[in-house]
Amino acid sequence: MISKLLIANRGEIACRIIDSARARGIATVAVYSDADAQARHVRLADQAVHIGGAAPSDSYLRGDRIIDAARATAAEAIHPGYGFLSENPDFVEAVEQAGLIFVGPSAQAIRAMGLKDRAKALMVKAGVPVVPGYHGADQDDARLRAEADKIGYPVLIKAVAGGGGKGMRLADGPQEFDEALASARAEAQAAFGNSDVLIEKFITAPRHIEVQIFGDGTDALHLFERDCSLQRRHQKVIEEAPAPGMTPEVRAAMGAAAVKAAKAIGYSGAGTVEFIVDGSGPLRSDGFWFMEMNTRLQVEHPVTEAITGVDLVDWQLRVASGAPLPATQEELSIHGHAFEARLYAEDAANGFLPAIGTLSHLAFPPSVRADTGVAAGDSITPHYDPMIAKLIAQGPNRAAALKALRDGLAATEVAGTTTNIGFLSALAADPDFAQGGVDTGLIARKLETLTAAPDPRLQDMAQAALMLSGLGDRQDPHSGFTLHTPLRWRVEVGGQAVTLTPRGPDEVICTVGEITVTAQRLGGVWRFDGQAARPCRIHGRAITLFGAAPLTLKMADPLDRASTQAAGDAVLSPMPGLLRDVAVAVGDTVAEGDRLAVLEAMKMEHVLRAPRDGTVAQIAHGAGDQVQAGVVLIALDAQDGDA
Repeated sequence: MISKLLIANRGEIACRIIDSARARGIATVAVYSDADAQARHVRLADQAVHIGGAAPSDSYLRGDRIIDAARATAAEAIHPGYGFLSENPDFVEAVEQAGLIFVGPSAQAIRAMGLKDRAKALMVKAGVPVVPGYHGADQDDARLRAEADKIGYPVLIKAVAGGGGKGMRLADGPQEFDEALASARAEAQAAFGNSDVLIEKFITAPRHIEVQIFGDGTDALHLFERDCSLQRRHQKVIEEAPAPGMTPEVRAAMGAAAVKAAKAIGYSGAGTVEFIVDGSGPLRSDGFWFMEMNTRLQVEHPVTEAITGVDLVDWQLRVASGAPLPATQEELSIHGHAFEARLYAEDAANGFLPAIGTLSHLAFPPSVRADTGVAAGDSITPHYDPMIAKLIAQGPNRAAALKALRDGLAATEVAGTTTNIGFLSALAADPDFAQGGVDTGLIARKLETLTAAPDPRLQDMAQAALMLSGLGDRQDPHSGFTLHTPLRWRVEVGGQAVTLTPRGPDEVICTVGEITVTAQRLGGVWRFDGQAARPCRIHGRAITLFGAAPLTLKMADPLDRASTQAAGDAVLSPMPGLLRDVAVAVGDTVAEGDRLAVLEAMKMEHVLRAPRDGTVAQIAHGAGDQVQAGVVLIALDAQDGDA
């Protein structure tokens, strides 16, 4: 039996593992980087060991330091979580050679599924259906282009190593193939150190359904399916279990195929077999194909836990200690429905740019399970994935679970940074999604609507002005003044002037433009034209109004000086990161929307494009440079009439 466990990870998954280990009476050891010295997982663990610098390559990817930390603290086992070293077979072997237990599959099983081309060949041999495609060793561009022509467009170019949507590009036709291939190769090389790709037929109405499997090295079973079709740029956004429209026949066929895959490699621990499914009509037992296997715990595992009542981390710890499968297939059943939404610090209305900053306020409603690695006062840094939490809602059926998710999102309060709550809420309220019409293209088709920034209502402007002015907290706004004319405050919030005219301690007339809103404090609660004030939080000179469409409004500082920089002449770094590539040279003529450079930040590539037609006048930084947010990267010649 394991008595002390080291967790080779950070953030919400490290905190999640600590909870299950503690429930089993297992002491825990956290590891942390320079950037995570005050992180929540460090605060929760029984012991903590510093392992290096902020960059993952200096800390969470340093297997030698992690093993040294386990030895120094007398930990008997290492749980890798997901990401980082969780699917690194060399790390697994090093752990075992050090006399420690790796909580997960064998190095052999990870290698068998680690390269997608080899995994597909293995699945064909095991009798698992696979998508038509090219998985060969010949990586010549001309050969890949010819194979794509043979398969028929559209095709998906995918890195053979890794996962999580990295190194994956869609080519709708031959004219797009070369650029998509180059981009996929570059991202794959940067993320996995391997630029090899495979080519697959792209299913035009695809659904992404995965099966949770669990093995003990000899036997295996499945814990039913999850639908992960709601994706943006191949990144999952909202997951659910069970899959909408699933029939007992198709579930049995997919489950059997997943168990075949697990048994074919002698799998031990929690894993996921992912299938691409034809979503053009009702699900069919001959309409799904093996895509890949994740030889680790998945980010979305809580929805499976919700519908089965199984603690998957607890099962991992039991099997790693030498126990057989904790249940039989016949003992498992589905109860109700569950959703998981990934809450990120990102600006959906601005191309989903990550939003670093300090969380001045963070609160979750008791109606949802919130798996989080941060708390109020913690910072979202540029060094790691900007996830704040995973919100898991459940109910007796899909409609009830979806309502619980919508309510939970609306009641979640985050201040201090921009989040994707509005985007998630719009997605959860989408009528097609509500009716179970899910496929991997839904978000792309409706992206403009789903990401539209909310327009503040007059009542919102009035509330923001009243609270930021301080009048909302005063019992008598006239106290200390003797004037012959009514006292007025003028506040500028969100670029809009609001005039506040108190009529007494509990009533203020708020004038927004030419329209007035009456604010009244009734029973200690402010109402604006009769509507109750939104829950809110003031942070500095800004206020965040919470709800399904959160809104942050800033109060103008009269001492601020307007920027004199001409708009549209420069491309600025939107965040700190590594300038991966510069695609132009000084003197080049570019058109609006042309690709100028690629910035790598928050584990993703961000393409920077020309803001207008023009000529490149200056390149301030080169490929390989680390740059800060807001610095000029590329400048265009000034247009006629520019100052």
